[in-house]
Amino acid sequence: MNLDEVITGVVLAGGKARRMGGADKGLLELDGKPLWRHVTDALAPQLATVVISANRHLDIYQASGLKVIPDSIADFPGPLAGMLSVFQQVAGDWFLFCPCDNPCIPHTLVDRLAAQRHGAPVVWVHDGERDHPTIALINRAVEPQLTAYLQAGERRVMIFMRQVGGHAVDFSDCKEAFVNVNTPEELAKWQKRP
Repeated sequence: MNLDEVITGVVLAGGKARRMGGADKGLLELDGKPLWRHVTDALAPQLATVVISANRHLDIYQASGLKVIPDSIADFPGPLAGMLSVFQQVAGDWFLFCPCDNPCIPHTLVDRLAAQRHGAPVVWVHDGERDHPTIALINRAVEPQLTAYLQAGERRVMIFMRQVGGHAVDFSDCKEAFVNVNTPEELAKWQKRP
């Protein structure tokens, strides 16, 4: 893949956020800025275009001027549904997906994923201890398999990504960049950091 190919960034903000008490996680503030904005600010210098995958408070996200893509499948079926909806509604071949609750993604994310792709249609972050399959560079070519996978009732992201020939990329040198905010307690800890 040539790094000059257009890659569209996608902030995944369409979940139910059960561990956040159902609050729209992307709209929760950290350092006076919504979580989704931290992610778009980190992605914007790395990508030509950034869009938001969201299912609630669409007007708030749309006020940013960014394109907002709701899921085409009802009932919050998970991040794969958001990915499929983006494939269905946004032109382009390559997409960098990142959840709205990862406010500190590195400025080298896109380049490193692209450089380590080695022909795979999907690559995702591994922080040295765990996989982060929703922080992934994905080619539109997987859309037919993704459609069939979701129609079969499957929702597990890692299983799908491995089935289509994807692999992890090592980011153990910046593990802290992939700590996400899942609970009110974690958000409070982030607020108190120096």
